[in-house]
Amino acid sequence: MADGIFPVDIGPQYEGEVIRKTDMRVELGGPNVKTKFELVSLKQADEVTHEKVEVIGPDIDGIEEGSSQPIALLVHVAGARLERDIEAVLERRLHLYLNYIDGFYHMNQRQDVWMRLNKASFGKGLKSLRSLGEILIFLYTSEIDIIEKIQVTFITDPTRIEELLPEAMKVYRARDEKIRGLRESDVEEFYSCALCQSFAPTHICCITPERIANCGAINWFDGKAAYQMDPEGPIQAVPKGDIIDPVRGEYRGADKLALDKSMGAYDKVFLHSAFGYPHTSCGCFQAICFYIPEVDAFGIVHRDFEGGTVIGSPFTALAGDTSGGRQVEGFLGIALEYLRSPSFLKADGGWYRIVWMPRAIQEMYRDACPMDLQNKIASENDVTNVEELVAFLDRAGHPWVKGEVSLPV
Repeated sequence: MADGIFPVDIGPQYEGEVIRKTDMRVELGGPNVKTKFELVSLKQADEVTHEKVEVIGPDIDGIEEGSSQPIALLVHVAGARLERDIEAVLERRLHLYLNYIDGFYHMNQRQDVWMRLNKASFGKGLKSLRSLGEILIFLYTSEIDIIEKIQVTFITDPTRIEELLPEAMKVYRARDEKIRGLRESDVEEFYSCALCQSFAPTHICCITPERIANCGAINWFDGKAAYQMDPEGPIQAVPKGDIIDPVRGEYRGADKLALDKSMGAYDKVFLHSAFGYPHTSCGCFQAICFYIPEVDAFGIVHRDFEGGTVIGSPFTALAGDTSGGRQVEGFLGIALEYLRSPSFLKADGGWYRIVWMPRAIQEMYRDACPMDLQNKIASENDVTNVEELVAFLDRAGHPWVKGEVSLPV
């Protein structure tokens, strides 16, 4: 694809390429960097300089080899047929298009973005973020004809990124808030997203009004906009079909999707349970819900959490157990916004089955936590192991361990 135009080859054959730390020239964002984000914004035509690529801060060839660098990737688009709902859809295309680049790796999204460039492609001439921007512009305009103007800005200056990140977070929150109130019973179609199948071939995200994509970047409205924009693209409409199990969230349409897209690896999926046939996970999930057998309950950890969880394993180890497109009972990759869903782990007790999560999540989602659970869910500040967790839950009077919560039938 586009041979000779860019320093390295680009095409779907490079999707799924993983860059190990020993092969890495530079890391942009990722778990070792606190300030990073990517954002696509719809602008008026006179606000966009078509095909402009700007780099603010050190470029790739000026960054120390093997180091991790703060990054902000801003894409401004304009077009008479573009609508505001398409921003998140185009933003998620960054994951697809950047992974088309030989020797370049993109994972996660929004404020969790993680990119790597390998030494081989740097040696071939991919030494500037400008080249990445030019590739993105080429791919966006080649595949999405309703984009009339586009410009790309990379920022590696930490101070500038810190200034812009709060505004980006406001945009993310506004997108998430739009879907609240819509229910699965209100719609006839769900949406599937296959953008991560290059990393997990048997994984497929089923997006409903009550279950945002695991990455946290695509909600039901975004899925609808993406399908309308590109009916042959990676996001497809899924007829909901009959509801088989309203508690676990099993729908005939979702089961058919699972069978078709998992290459027969599994034939049913529970959208709102971590047991039986849980929703699969790729690797872009924002958080992991994990079962703690000693208390017959769950913990939740997000990818920004440093150190070990209450069961001793850090996020990275739990991610290995959870990802890969497998149905693993008791391990569920989720978007943090799913914590606000009225169907959050509905079959398993929902919030009342949660007994541990980092303090940061508790603060961010305090408004979603039932009032009678406030201060009864342990954090890293309260306990360091399961034995301490048992004592904390007993002392706090957690409703689940007191036997005051019954699972739905």
